[in-house]
Amino acid sequence: MTNKNITNLDDTNFSDAVEKDSTPILVDFWAEWCMPCRALAPIIEELATEFQGKIRFAKVNVDDCKTVPGQFGIRGIPTLILFQDGKKVNELVGNQPKEKIRMMISKVVPA
Repeated sequence: MTNKNITNLDDTNFSDAVEKDSTPILVDFWAEWCMPCRALAPIIEELATEFQGKIRFAKVNVDDCKTVPGQFGIRGIPTLILFQDGKKVNELVGNQPKEKIRMMISKVVPA
């Protein structure tokens, strides 16, 4: 299922999408074979719809993207990193409950 509120990023477009844009963005580092990643995907899609217009959402497939995950020390997936003004402000590793992700987002975006 594709969600028009979620952008797919890779090594070529990550910098422009994240570091050069002041809008907060939650990036989901994932892989197709990762079952916790697949379990988290519907939650991310729901939150992308819920926070539409307030925060951007993106996914980085770690199998297709070799440079960016290394830049941020991604060692386990799924990893969610929240960026604001191009800088990492928060991170969650592993499959997380929707409410925990919502709380992380609400620290930078009013509900």
